[in-house]
Amino acid sequence: MQTCSFKKLNLTLISFLLMAFSSVGFAKNSIEGLRIWPSPNTTRLVFDLENTPSYTYFTLKNPQRLVIDIENTPKNFDFSKVVNDSKLVKKVRYSTAKNPQSVRVVIELSKQLEKNIFALPPTAPYGDRLVIDLNDPDAAAPQIVLNSKSTTDRDIIIVIDAGHGGEDPGSIGRAGSYEKNVTLGIAKRLEKLIAKEKGMKPIMTRTGDYYISPNKRPQIARKHKADMFVSIHADAFTTPQPSGASVWVLSMKRANTELGRWMERTERHSELLGGAAEIIQDTANERYLAEAFLDMSMDYSLTTSYDVSRDMIKHLSKVTKLHKKIPQAASLAVLTSPDIPSILVETGFISNPQEEKNLNWSQYRQKLAVSVFNGLKQHFKGSPPDGSLWAKWKQEKRTHRVRSGESLSLLAQRYNVRVSTLKKANNLSTDVVRIGQVLTIPST
Repeated sequence: MQTCSFKKLNLTLISFLLMAFSSVGFAKNSIEGLRIWPSPNTTRLVFDLENTPSYTYFTLKNPQRLVIDIENTPKNFDFSKVVNDSKLVKKVRYSTAKNPQSVRVVIELSKQLEKNIFALPPTAPYGDRLVIDLNDPDAAAPQIVLNSKSTTDRDIIIVIDAGHGGEDPGSIGRAGSYEKNVTLGIAKRLEKLIAKEKGMKPIMTRTGDYYISPNKRPQIARKHKADMFVSIHADAFTTPQPSGASVWVLSMKRANTELGRWMERTERHSELLGGAAEIIQDTANERYLAEAFLDMSMDYSLTTSYDVSRDMIKHLSKVTKLHKKIPQAASLAVLTSPDIPSILVETGFISNPQEEKNLNWSQYRQKLAVSVFNGLKQHFKGSPPDGSLWAKWKQEKRTHRVRSGESLSLLAQRYNVRVSTLKKANNLSTDVVRIGQVLTIPST
């Protein structure tokens, strides 16, 4: 009797284990959402899933389609409700699945594209995801400023980097504000200010809500032979108390402050959110950094970055409280271009309720943009790059013969100098000028 009972027990246990393994193998998944992130030459599709996806895919031609089979998943999501502004993706739809337990998703493409497909594990605020990166290999390369640093009368190139974007929201405020939206709002305002300034030219690393990896952002600056790289961010911390703006430069070693270490960890988290495929594929990131640090031009870059940071802090202090009154240093990938002065401006703490409100206020964003602009302007007026129009102005003693209808304030605006500076250079005691009068135009 005991032997028989033991055998029955073993059979029952085996049956239970088989059922358990079977249920795991056929665990249900579910498509909970789809987000489409278009950029000028690429598009990222992100399927939000209930569990880790088991999938296969293949492509079809005439017309171009990408077909993805996801196992143990029903047709429970309506793709027609998803906003799609991509020029590369025509439509996302279902098709006949290979078996009743699977779902077949068809992505209709506008042309033949390079494809990269991978799964991402849960990383707050997201759960399991299936990511499809589409790249147009025929897209025109970005306009590059050729030999900009060897020409005369050239513009000073400022590359403006709006932090985070797309799949990577950056820090999230207590009221639900996304850092990526704050940074883009400030960056666009800064772009307009620079574009209006004669002798300066802005370049944006991103103009919309899409992801660019931290390592690629300084590469954009290098392609355009930038004179300055400015990355705009909104700070965050584990507690709501910290507040105020700060300016960061690259450290040749790891950060020695708690906030600096927090920023370094946050940057890594952003890479996991937005660019896991690049991390998986690029095992040479550390080698790239090591080579960059060896570049002798890093000395100039770091020195200039520090000087600009000090000017920037002076102007930020007129708009907002400062978290740190001197430039801070951390090892951040977005600041690693060896031959381009680079700074990272933390415009405030989005984790602080009051500063989160301020950062969502349009007029406050404008004030921050103006302060960053004035910091750049102060530095480059005093130390204009070789070959630039501003360098030429500084070297030349400019004069102007007053014409009918011109005033001192009009000339000050035209030549980008203060009225008081113009009066001092010409020993004027009043604002009155005469037609035919020759004025000396100072460089600053």
